[in-house]
Amino acid sequence: MFSKKARLKDIAARTGVSIGTVDRVLHGRGQVAEKTREKVLKAARELNYSPNIMARALKTRKGINIISMLPFPTTENSFWVKHPEGMEKAMLELDQFPVSLRQYTFDLNNEKSFQKRADEVIKQNFDGILLAPVFRNESIAFCSILRKRKIPFVFVDNFLTETNFLAYIGENIFSSGRVAGQLADLVTPLNKDILVVNIAKNLRNMHHLNKRTDGFISYFSDKSHRKRKTLKLNIPSTDKQVVKKSLDKVFQKYSDISTIFVTGSKSYKIAEYSYGFGNDTINIIGYDLLDNNVDCLKEGKIRFLIGQRPEEQTYRAVKKLFEYLSLNKVPDKLDYLPVDIVTSENVDFFINSH
Repeated sequence: MFSKKARLKDIAARTGVSIGTVDRVLHGRGQVAEKTREKVLKAARELNYSPNIMARALKTRKGINIISMLPFPTTENSFWVKHPEGMEKAMLELDQFPVSLRQYTFDLNNEKSFQKRADEVIKQNFDGILLAPVFRNESIAFCSILRKRKIPFVFVDNFLTETNFLAYIGENIFSSGRVAGQLADLVTPLNKDILVVNIAKNLRNMHHLNKRTDGFISYFSDKSHRKRKTLKLNIPSTDKQVVKKSLDKVFQKYSDISTIFVTGSKSYKIAEYSYGFGNDTINIIGYDLLDNNVDCLKEGKIRFLIGQRPEEQTYRAVKKLFEYLSLNKVPDKLDYLPVDIVTSENVDFFINSH
């Protein structure tokens, strides 16, 4: 998933000159014959060589302390298991540098847990932070403190435009909602309805779920000639009885629902309900390659999953923070990752390649 960059010795091997000669050409050190110089530069272009900023960063003697603040994974939501893997990969590559990473976690379903952890973190001595701004209000307040202290922060999973963030790595949230809308459009008969399901205790504070919903709805507003109802439902808990009661009420009122779009990672909860009560023809579209979701996808209970590459998010985030803090290299503010459309036919590829 992560590309390998050309090195000085790769250019030397292609041109038949020494690594020292390649170094002198690329960094303007000493005299080199014009013909040799042109040959080295041509090879560098062909190999897409870029200077190794990691090697240049060895010159720094200042220790760099990075903190991550992400939700902790649970058996019900294993999406956050992958994020530490990306950070660990990045830290292994930075092992030769004076950089440290401390990981802090909070409860994905509890704003007070986030606030408590933020209060702990802000007392620490650190240079930059990698943050998942799950709770809108609390995250804005926390980022305001970071900004006043001139501590750069990089977002993963979603971002808040109200904050002065250094960079964001992840999906284009609104666009991924539109992608889900197109998938729903493809599989839903014209005379059938679509249900958008948010599973959240406090939906108003869950920025990414609302943004995906907006993208999904906007797709169908552009397709105004299509006569379908697009309904919305918020379920405040993942408790099986709460899910059942909420869905029962909707299906009793709207019997023509053919497709359900789940804005978060709990698609399997909806699939369990549908198949448990004989609604095995409903198309379910959701997010994230959780084990439960993948099982349902392979069994045909979920039609599509949208993958977010969580480990790549945090891998890039750590690298961007390190490069900014050690070299003052300002990253692109928005680093959008591809929207992965996962089906039962290609799911093993995504699982095995991450």
